[in-house]
Amino acid sequence: MALDLGSLLGNQNAPLVGLDISTSGVKLVELSQSGKNELRLERFATEYLPRGAVVDGNIENIEQVAEAVRKVWKKSGTRAKHVAMGLPPASVITKKIILPGGMVEEELEMHVETEASQYIPFALDEVSLDFDLIGPAPNSPEDVEVLLAATRKEKVEDRVAVAEAAGLIPKVMDIESYAARAAVERLTAQLPKGGQGQIVALMQIGSQVTHISVLMDGQAIYEREQAFGGNQLTQDIMRAYGLSQEEADAKKRSGDLPEGYERDLLEPFLDSTAMEITRAVQFFFTSTPYTRIDQIFLAGGCAAIPGLAEIVADRTKVATAVVSPFKGMQIGSNVREKQLRSEAPSLLVACGLAMRRFD
Repeated sequence: MALDLGSLLGNQNAPLVGLDISTSGVKLVELSQSGKNELRLERFATEYLPRGAVVDGNIENIEQVAEAVRKVWKKSGTRAKHVAMGLPPASVITKKIILPGGMVEEELEMHVETEASQYIPFALDEVSLDFDLIGPAPNSPEDVEVLLAATRKEKVEDRVAVAEAAGLIPKVMDIESYAARAAVERLTAQLPKGGQGQIVALMQIGSQVTHISVLMDGQAIYEREQAFGGNQLTQDIMRAYGLSQEEADAKKRSGDLPEGYERDLLEPFLDSTAMEITRAVQFFFTSTPYTRIDQIFLAGGCAAIPGLAEIVADRTKVATAVVSPFKGMQIGSNVREKQLRSEAPSLLVACGLAMRRFD
């Protein structure tokens, strides 16, 4: 589902890289097709962002973010200038609507705009609006079900400005949760029976927010955000060792911390992360008609911390795995596999964005 970027939308077959901008950093992924339905990871790179450059999904400092994008592009070694980017789910209003079937595109667009004005709390000229035809409406096959998506124009314009300042050409603007879902669908298809009928919970642990999506047969049946993330561990490190935020972040990544860190800080953090995930699972059960989850996938930088998946599986009694969005893909000669193993869980959205090349 891509939001309309007007004249920026063009030929999708040119090399297109996924560019994910989050609170903590910028990630880039380039995929290619190596055969029928076969994908190959050609390149990836990550670059951390200064604190405050992106806050709650909003780009606060275009120059700092553009500089990080320039660095990540150069580091990756790609030559592709076309990028697919994502918007945080909280900044996009989505709504499924039913419209009469048999309309040509111009008529559909007119109807969508009329419907959109009922659901969007802004003037339409302040909004980037797009829609996606899902198919025949479930209860009236002569009508069509349409997914409507709208966001404030400035949200799109800030990301376009960042890409252009870094010398890149934005071609697709997706919703981060949809990009993550596209990447997870590949993994679900590798479960027994192709994942059919399986209820899969995706927990994306960000720096400040954990995004929860529960999926069944390719559809999201539940979505929620919980105010909890890896920044909690950074704060604990700052307090315990008297470090600045930047120093704590750097030492957390390098593991260069005093003896006793694992026992005193890391283990309690893993414990509270598992408790938050268990709480999210319980909340799903109490607020939906569903009574089971078959598989939990953990994504985000924290997901790679050794032992987390085991604690979550033990607490929730649900099979739990750390996401590797590139599982089942060929790995290109430019990819350093050891680095990929530690960074793969945080590349889920960038991978889903890169997959837009093959839509």
